[in-house]
Amino acid sequence: MSIFETTGETRASLRQRAASERFQRPEEPATPDLPQPRGDEQDLQLALEWVVRVGASDLHVTADAPPTMRVDGSLVPLDEFGIWSSDRVERALAAILTQPQREQFEQVLELDFAYQLSDTARFRVNVYQQRSAQGAAFRLIPTRIRTIEELELPKSITRFATLPRGLVLVTGPTGSGKSTTLAALIDLVNRTRAEHIITIEDPIEFIHPRKKAVVNQREVGHDTRSFASALKHMLRQDPDVILVGEMRDLETISVALTAAETGHLVFATLHTQSAAQTIDRIIDVYPPHQQNQVRAQLAATLEGVVCQTLVPRASGRGRVAASEVLVATSAVSNLIREGQTHQIPSALQAGAALGMRTLDQHLAELVNRGIIREESAREKAQNIDELRDMLANGGTAAALDSGVDFGDAFSKGHRA
Repeated sequence: MSIFETTGETRASLRQRAASERFQRPEEPATPDLPQPRGDEQDLQLALEWVVRVGASDLHVTADAPPTMRVDGSLVPLDEFGIWSSDRVERALAAILTQPQREQFEQVLELDFAYQLSDTARFRVNVYQQRSAQGAAFRLIPTRIRTIEELELPKSITRFATLPRGLVLVTGPTGSGKSTTLAALIDLVNRTRAEHIITIEDPIEFIHPRKKAVVNQREVGHDTRSFASALKHMLRQDPDVILVGEMRDLETISVALTAAETGHLVFATLHTQSAAQTIDRIIDVYPPHQQNQVRAQLAATLEGVVCQTLVPRASGRGRVAASEVLVATSAVSNLIREGQTHQIPSALQAGAALGMRTLDQHLAELVNRGIIREESAREKAQNIDELRDMLANGGTAAALDSGVDFGDAFSKGHRA
């Protein structure tokens, strides 16, 4: 069963109590098997326990509202906890912050960290200021790293974990499961390769115990000052595989490209929603006079892009990952080098034999298999007209005739 799918009677009963369109619930007794709020500072921990028990993905804590969970993509207020004042929110957050964290927040009014609720529950936390009051968002981090098969991701992406070098990007909007997919790829490397893996994260999310590989995980702000700084020094630490939690700026992108160029396998994320947009985003970070050089560098190092989003299941129970997969063949590399990224969708449609597909192709497939509803697919589609045509043709689409031969081998070693 997919990590994106919800299970259990507790979650089902909670969802029935939520009016899915307005996120309001009828007055009913609280779910009996969940710990009940007591009206003190411990209620934050209790609310987080609710998140774990019902399988929610997030908890939002903000002034003048009850704590609110996100369940299967919908917000569900925890009315049992009552409306929290700004003072109550501040007291609750102060109880889980260390003194250095409090000082950092007072300086910049933003704070990212990981919070361990128990041996079985870990959260990524962002504390922020809004209308002169504190607020926080808690993202539940699964304690067990799921495999690519368990996540129902395309099997073709397992090839990215076997590469000796190059750049692999996992992209998508916030909350699309990028960290979960990256964790599955890193775990596959960890289980199959006797190599040195170094991760740079903000904060550390999934914990990777040593298996076949040696794994070192570094947290920005705790173990290093920045992604760029860690990357520069990491190249002197004999890494084979590098994970960059997020390529946020020109310096980080530049060092990541250099690392991939110099024989390392680099995994990283971006907040982009298609393979073509991902390539353009990297190039556009640079000033115009450097962009041709960066195109050449990216063409030589990029091995693959996985763009994903989460879509509600037709059953109403959980979400499924819909994904776009780009494999960097010789023809794709030429498109990048020549600035012809508008032809990337053609390459994706023509590259099915290599495991490539567009997001719309996958959405159409999921609709025709009865996994998601057509209206959900339309909400996520990149091109609604193309999606409609694919659905009319049973979810398949002929490769666009662009005059480009996309039938190259996957391995960079076979590139012309």
